[in-house]
Order: sequence, then C-alpha cells, then structure tokens
Amino acid sequence: MHVLVTGGAGYVGTLLVNRLIDRGDEVTVLDSLLHKSPSLLQHFINPKFRFVEGDVRDADNVKDALEGTDAVVHLAAIVGAPGCEAEPRLAEEVNHHAVELLISLAGSDRALIYASTGSNYGAVDGLCTEETPLNPLSHYGVTKTAGELAMIESGQAICYRFATAFGLSPRMRLDLLINDFTYQAVKNRQLVVYENWARRTFIHVRDMAESFIFALDNYDRMKGEVFNVGSDDMNATKKEVAELINGKVGGFLWFADIGSDPDKRDYEVSYEKISGYGFSTSVGLEAGIDELIDGYKMIRISNPFSNMA
Repeated sequence: MHVLVTGGAGYVGTLLVNRLIDRGDEVTVLDSLLHKSPSLLQHFINPKFRFVEGDVRDADNVKDALEGTDAVVHLAAIVGAPGCEAEPRLAEEVNHHAVELLISLAGSDRALIYASTGSNYGAVDGLCTEETPLNPLSHYGVTKTAGELAMIESGQAICYRFATAFGLSPRMRLDLLINDFTYQAVKNRQLVVYENWARRTFIHVRDMAESFIFALDNYDRMKGEVFNVGSDDMNATKKEVAELINGKVGGFLWFADIGSDPDKRDYEVSYEKISGYGFSTSVGLEAGIDELIDGYKMIRISNPFSNMA
C-alpha cells in the first residue's frame, strides 16, 4: 500500500511514518515544516519514502503528493485552541478549506482517514458517545468540526475523534496536558493546575499511530463511520493526573482557583464503538508518564536570560 500522510513530520505523523515504513508500505509525506523539525531525516535513504515540502492549501502541492497513492491519513492541522486563536484565518484555511480541497483532489478511489478531536464536543454533561451532538466552543473545535463534517459528507472517510494525546515522539510537543504537567514537575519541581476537577480522557501517541494502521487494514468495514479513539481506562480528572505525576517526581503541587479551558473539556468518553471493531490501546497512563519522566532527562531548553545552567 502507498500511503500519503499529511503533516507527517509532526507529533503523531513521525511515529505513524515509522510504523508504515517498518511494515513495508510506501509512504509519501506532505508537510510545510512549520516547526522546522528534522524528525523524518532517517527515512530519506529509503526508496519507499518520498517527501513533498508543501502546503495542504496549495492544489499543486496536494496533487503532487497524491500521485500514486492508495490512501491518505490527514493529520495536517493548526492544532490546539491557543494556536487557532492566535491565527484564526490560518486555522480556518488549514483545518477546514484544505480538507475540502484534499477531498476534491483525492477522488473516489482513495481511502481517507481523518484525525479529528474530542474538542468538537464542547461542554458536555455525562458520557460522550459518537451520537453526542457536537458543540465546539473554541475556534480550534469549530474549524476541526467543519473539516470533519466535510470528510463525513464525502462518504469515503473514517473519522477519529481522539482523546488528548500524550507521550514521547521525535517531534515532541510540550503543550499537551500530561506532557506539560510532567515537564513542569521534572524541570521546575512545581506544578500549578487550574480546574483540577475537570475530567479528561487520554491516549498515548503510539496508540494514535497504531489506530491509523488499524483503520487502513479495516477500511472497508469502517468506511463512512466516526469513532471516539482512546481508552476507558484513561478517563481521569486533572487532579488525579497531577497527583500521579507528583507522587513520582515530588516538588510543589498547587491547585489554583483561576484559569479555564477554552474548549470546556470536562466529560467522560465512551470507546465502546471502536472496541467493538477490535481496536484497543496498549500504553497506559502510568507507563506513559514514566516514559516522559525518563525522556525529559534528554531535553534541554535554555533561557538566555537565566543565570541557571
């Protein structure tokens, strides 16, 4: 199989590309290298790997990247509420209009798999299922919901609403909740948490990559469906996560009275549907946090205005 991975140099994409290459697939990556990461450098010696530096908003770039491919995993996005609020027009163009462009150029003979988000649900009382009405509250949620709806309307896509990602990746992200909490605890020996009562749901980044492999292998029976992707074992409050990390690392832990999540995420999510198709995650919350604690020993972020080494 020849798979196009848009945003393949990113946090999830780098692990997915590794997995596809390891199992013998041909891989094309379309990425603008917005974050200037060399995370895919090792693959350039592989004749089954092709890299297209380009923009998912550019029709010529997309056509070039689609050439010879059988399936598309669409990861390219402006991710997270802060990034989308900072550049709302860019978010609309990338998260919504570029999805429509990709669908129009992909044709009807390619499998499409779309990385969506639980942020599409907005504020919810009770258990979230795939039938829960979407009510996005941030610009990130609004634009990702629009992209998801376009994919659903195409009739040829599998749409994944992911839990909050965490874990180590060659293109690391420190803005994700567990990654951030663990980094603050390890490096600064302190952790300040707002809305500690809010319940969130999580998935390890390697399991996200594996879920796309599962979708590619089961496309015919999953096509046209939407799935929550995560684990029933990793529905936890921010307080529970912070205390788990603090118990391993120590330091100062404070639950603040101010601060709020723009997506208003405070709910439990059901993963019964995708479990029924045979997919389950493999990396638990504690194992992923242990991995982060060990991995952060290699990360050095220097502040030129600090007297500390």
